[in-house]
Amino acid sequence: MDDTVVRLSGLDRRFGAVRALAGLDLAVTRGTTVALLGPNGAGKTTAISIMLGLSPPDDGSATLFGGPPAAAVRAGRVGAMLQDGGFVPQATVREVVELARALYPRPLAADRILAMAGLTGRATRRLDRLSGGEAQRARFAFAMAGNPDLLVLDEPTAAMDVAARQAFWAAIRAYADDGGTVLFSTHHLDEADQFADRVVVLAEGRAVADAPPAQIRALAGGRTVTFDLAGRSAAGLESLPGVRAVDVRGDRVALTTDDSDATVRALAATGFRALEVTAAPLEAAFLTLTGTEH
Repeated sequence: MDDTVVRLSGLDRRFGAVRALAGLDLAVTRGTTVALLGPNGAGKTTAISIMLGLSPPDDGSATLFGGPPAAAVRAGRVGAMLQDGGFVPQATVREVVELARALYPRPLAADRILAMAGLTGRATRRLDRLSGGEAQRARFAFAMAGNPDLLVLDEPTAAMDVAARQAFWAAIRAYADDGGTVLFSTHHLDEADQFADRVVVLAEGRAVADAPPAQIRALAGGRTVTFDLAGRSAAGLESLPGVRAVDVRGDRVALTTDDSDATVRALAATGFRALEVTAAPLEAAFLTLTGTEH
């Protein structure tokens, strides 16, 4: 049995002189959570639009569950939360949820949808009176209404505060633990690092990396050594063994090093406090892979 839920094969898409996708290949298997990363203009939203059957490719193909995207959407197997998704302004949250439920053959109960989206207390509020974060949660409720097998999220936590983001990802994790498949794009690299099984990095319409977050981080090379200056000067840190970058923020310093053991030994002799050694952050690998280092 083929467990492939999403398959993009050789996708090409141009907008005038701009080539948004350049032979993109991507496969997502059942029960996995995949993060799609890339700088603005890398092709993330275009790929999602083609995947959902909202726009055609110039070349290549997209299938969901082995068939045309439109068929999977009509069957209620796909829920999507898009950046430009809009609602009738004067409708209430519950009215929109009930509308979404009416579109699908096996919807979730309305109260369960509202609870998953953290909108139980906002069910009677009009959509045009919601905050930005609440409006995002309403889009999530709409996406979940049909009890989908695949959830596609394009920048889902935009405008959400920290508490709302945590609640949102708790709901996504519960959905994934129940066997759901998730594909999401985000500019919050910490979300990809924490919640994705796989990270796919796009640059100029192509996938330049596809691996678990830890392997993506390893592509950046080196480690980060952080410590407190404790009143000492930061002068000369760049000349310590293995150090290739120094970042001073207040009293806290982060050294990027190719030889963390040698760096720590040199620091230990100076009396710096609160030393910590970590793998290079996902951000470092992202900047390297996409050519956006400054």
